[in-house]
Amino acid sequence: MPEQTRETTSAVAGPLLHLGCPSCGARLVVEPALRTTRCPYCAAPSVVERPRVPGVPEPVFALGFALTHTSAREHVARWLRTRSRFTRSGIRSAKPDEVRGVYVPAYLYSVLAHARFSASIGENYQVQETYTTTENGKTVTRTRTVTHTEWRPLRGELSTYVPDVLVTASTGLRNEELEALEPFDLRVLARYSPALISGWVAEEPSLSREQCLELARREAVERMGERLERFMPGDSHRELSHEARLEWEALDVCLLPVWVLAVRYAEGAPPLRVLVNGQTGEVHGKAPISVWKVVLAVLVVVLLVAAGWLASGGAR
Repeated sequence: MPEQTRETTSAVAGPLLHLGCPSCGARLVVEPALRTTRCPYCAAPSVVERPRVPGVPEPVFALGFALTHTSAREHVARWLRTRSRFTRSGIRSAKPDEVRGVYVPAYLYSVLAHARFSASIGENYQVQETYTTTENGKTVTRTRTVTHTEWRPLRGELSTYVPDVLVTASTGLRNEELEALEPFDLRVLARYSPALISGWVAEEPSLSREQCLELARREAVERMGERLERFMPGDSHRELSHEARLEWEALDVCLLPVWVLAVRYAEGAPPLRVLVNGQTGEVHGKAPISVWKVVLAVLVVVLLVAAGWLASGGAR
């Protein structure tokens, strides 16, 4: 293992170690007393130190853990128990006690968005129609109310502030995984200080600011589109399209509380990650299915059906 690289951040937090995982690339910041030999994201057998990377931004905000280790372990254990019996061997028998708390880096983004849109707006109106039908062998005339829609073009502009967009800044935690854990309660967001991560593992941003900015802009534009959907007048609309212009962007590093259990269930297979929102207890994970278990179950069903068919005299 390379020589340890230390940096004193404060008298409260003490010297921090900057570690790097050779398997998934996550960069971790830990206190010397919390030095670990297993990466919380991929369960790699070793974590190798590397010097602090120049240009890596410091956190601006942080959210504290509200969920204790005991509660996180219970959430993980419940999630494991409820997995299908067709999941890969070793997953259901994973050890919830090994769940670890990690401060995951993310970018908190807000922006003033202007959208120029066009759409077709539908206004419903009703008319009375007469029609003929046959009743008891006789032709009779009846009336009915029919709804029609009149379509008219609509163009315009809408400006709105899009706040609190969170995107991952970690190579260890994909953005879709972070989205599955949301929402986080940003009302209790605090200014970052080293004392906040004292006693916890914290990861430095391992994705570039440009990558995260692109993710955040894309999500902000999607939210703008959702807001336009709600903004449309009339009874219905179609062919909605818009072009967005973004200004007054703010992008700050934020540390989010996440409990992580990494399970290596097969040699050469990517680890299963069970994630728990450190505030709400929301659990996310995708347990892989064993193809052989599914095939075996199908064969058993086929054999049972064949045996029942034979027993009922189907072979005669």
